[in-house]
Amino acid sequence: MLGTLPEESTSFVGRNRELSRLKRALARHRLTTLVGSGGVGKSRLALRAARQAVELFPHGVAWAELSPLAGDRLLLATVSDACDLSDHTPRMPVDALCEWLGDKRLLLVLDSCEHLLASCRALLGDLLTAAPGLTVLTTSRHPLDLANEHVIEVVPLSPEGPDALELFTQRMATAAASESGRHSAFGQAPAHSDDKGGRDDDPATGPRADVQRAGIQWPAPVPRGFTVAQICRRLEGIPLALELAAAQAARTSVEEIAGRLTSRFDVLKAGERERVRPERHRTMRTTIGWSHELCSPRERLLWARLTVFRGDFDAEAVRAVCTGGPVSVEEVDPLLDGLVAASVVTVVRGPLGSGLRYRMLDTIREYGASWLRALGEDAAMAERHAEHFLEVVCEAHDRWLGPEQAHWYRTIGEVHTDLCTAVDHFLTVSPARAVRLAGRVGFFWSCCGHLHEARDYLEQALAAHGTDGPDRTQGLWALGFAATLQGDYATAQRVGDECMLAARLDRARGYGTEGTLAAAYLGGLIALLTGRPLAADVLAGHALDAAGGEPFDSPNSLRCHLAQVFALTGLGELAQARERALTLRRGCVDRGESWTRAYLDYQLSLIALFSGDPPGAAEHARAMLEGKQGIGDSFGIALGLDLLAAALAAGGDGERAGLVYGTGQAFWSTVGHPQRGTPELRAVRDECEQTARAHAGDSAYAAAFQRGANMDLATGLKEALVPLPGGPGPDHR
Repeated sequence: MLGTLPEESTSFVGRNRELSRLKRALARHRLTTLVGSGGVGKSRLALRAARQAVELFPHGVAWAELSPLAGDRLLLATVSDACDLSDHTPRMPVDALCEWLGDKRLLLVLDSCEHLLASCRALLGDLLTAAPGLTVLTTSRHPLDLANEHVIEVVPLSPEGPDALELFTQRMATAAASESGRHSAFGQAPAHSDDKGGRDDDPATGPRADVQRAGIQWPAPVPRGFTVAQICRRLEGIPLALELAAAQAARTSVEEIAGRLTSRFDVLKAGERERVRPERHRTMRTTIGWSHELCSPRERLLWARLTVFRGDFDAEAVRAVCTGGPVSVEEVDPLLDGLVAASVVTVVRGPLGSGLRYRMLDTIREYGASWLRALGEDAAMAERHAEHFLEVVCEAHDRWLGPEQAHWYRTIGEVHTDLCTAVDHFLTVSPARAVRLAGRVGFFWSCCGHLHEARDYLEQALAAHGTDGPDRTQGLWALGFAATLQGDYATAQRVGDECMLAARLDRARGYGTEGTLAAAYLGGLIALLTGRPLAADVLAGHALDAAGGEPFDSPNSLRCHLAQVFALTGLGELAQARERALTLRRGCVDRGESWTRAYLDYQLSLIALFSGDPPGAAEHARAMLEGKQGIGDSFGIALGLDLLAAALAAGGDGERAGLVYGTGQAFWSTVGHPQRGTPELRAVRDECEQTARAHAGDSAYAAAFQRGANMDLATGLKEALVPLPGGPGPDHR
């Protein structure tokens, strides 16, 4: 069951009537669209409704955030990722998604559709037709205009009601706490600590009471309640406008906020009032403009430059992309803090240990982007952005063989949208750099389920830049690897042959043997998956003999040694395969390398099964699963679960084997393939499934299998990783 929803970074206020209405709509209509102007709270309402609805949909809730997408190129990939589908086939992605959703009762939320209306309309038309159990909730500034679409207009909070006042007061308290923390960290008093006017506050019912109940020591007395009410009326109850205004309460008094807002609105020309409809659009734009004016000049410049990021970003990326001129590297952290305090930038809590990341709301990004264009910096920022992410990918590629491997997989996943944006930029201005970027990120993408993007971008880049050299050879290798994982062996073989020719040419020109090792591994992998272990052994062996050196001299040297272990197992040379696998595994453990180690555990598990050691096979299978879980490799997890189930069956635990086989089937479904792997694994799988049925009985096995298949993926994998009592650990000898 799905259910990974974005965190609610701030408290949810009011909207009880709208939530009840939306709950009824989701029960009665297959497509519901929340329509409203920017900043009115559509996304927050959809998120709260989705969170409340999780238990109503057996297969959970999938949340797809569309605002980072500049166009529709990544729409299908984004929705597929949200639905836990990492299709490993060469078929059309929409067909894979339709098939995946076909038997599911699931709520799919598409947030921020307004800039992709036509594409969303076409996609949802296909999905709703193919998946009768699918319910869709979208947010947009405009309806999708699909048949049977139920439209709910989201309006601002009532300016006269309690919710607008509560929202402003809560955000004011948060701003006060943030500002107090910032100043105490630097040993300073808050800037407005001498504000007057608190004596008229009602301590029982006024805004101060809400602040105190929140546990905040407000640094200055809060003016009487009607001043806050005046702000709520002036801002027409628009949630984002209220939040932006409340953020300024940490820097100035509420009375000043009210006065400045009144002045700001009063000076608008009558002509502008006539042009901007509805009026809340004018109110929102004016409030953002006011917040912009209250920022320092450097904060305003950074605000504009930050809009070059399509997804979340961290301070390191900001320092690399957005500094220069008035903005120094040393100023980035305090400037980001200032923009967070002003509610221009939101802090995103990533996974444990991943550090702080930041994001901008669409409406605020649009305003900043218009300023970036007005400053004439948009082209320069796009170039710096793309060059930075090229450097990130090159560093990840160069440092793949080491203890930071899992970190780089996570990093590549976090910045996926920005990487695609960078490739798009280079395809337009510098195809050679597009080949360089796509060739180095293609392996990461393929391992993490982004096969369609990898293949699409690599094909485009290679077609746009035909000049020979190591970058093109690397691009061909990455393309062949992606095609291999898709099971498109004919294309993989053709590209692999081209890669080998290019690598030999590179070597003749003095570029070394890394290209020939890469091409040999690709050819060996294709041979292994098509039942030709001897050919794989010969290809890898010739390349290694020509290169000389040690297994850990380079990633492709290590991969060729791995291919030889697979080949030896396929040829029945189990003792030799085990000895070499254990030696390589020790080297991986010493270096903190996980990708190759996981596939060595795969081989050691298979060898243990063939050698009559089910407990050893189970422990190596679990070790493989832990490694693949760390980098998010669904294909590898599916392989590992099949091996673990086979080991359990061989050990006599037929019912538990059925449960794990069922979980494995769920993972195979996410990659769009029937069960795959090398031929020897397929034979083991078939035999051990029959053994499991014999031990458990057909009905018990079927029930366990179904239970595993119906678990959400994370729970199923967690159960599979629980070791049997008294089992041995993986062999480190």
